[in-house]
Amino acid sequence: MDDHNNPTSETPYGQPESGAATAARMKLSEKAAEVNEKVADFGRKTVDSIDESRKGTASALDQAAAKLHSSGDQLSDVAHTAADQISGVAHSAAEKLRTAADYIRETDLKGMGDDLKDIVKRYPGPALAAAAVLGFLVARGFRRD
Repeated sequence: MDDHNNPTSETPYGQPESGAATAARMKLSEKAAEVNEKVADFGRKTVDSIDESRKGTASALDQAAAKLHSSGDQLSDVAHTAADQISGVAHSAAEKLRTAADYIRETDLKGMGDDLKDIVKRYPGPALAAAAVLGFLVARGFRRD
């Protein structure tokens, strides 16, 4: 028998189904397919949106990393420059101390006196100021005792 000519058909449960029920079932099936398509479309749009968001986030993280690398390099350069300057000052001071040690080791008291006379003759103003400060400090030291 042909279902097109028969106004009723059987349901999967073996009961007869009317034309209105068939139409309702078909309409419900169409609506379900529409809802299914809308849900799938929404899902695709959501995935696309998340993918775009991931790309933007990754780009922002890359930019932040690049800035940190740059800042780290600049800080390292500044630190190296400061360390080089401090090292230079320390080496210069050490060299002056070594020179003073060599002078004291190699020069007797008479030679030191002669050198002091030469300095006073060359630089009388600063020598007198240094002598005044030295005299003040010595006098102050005696007053405390």
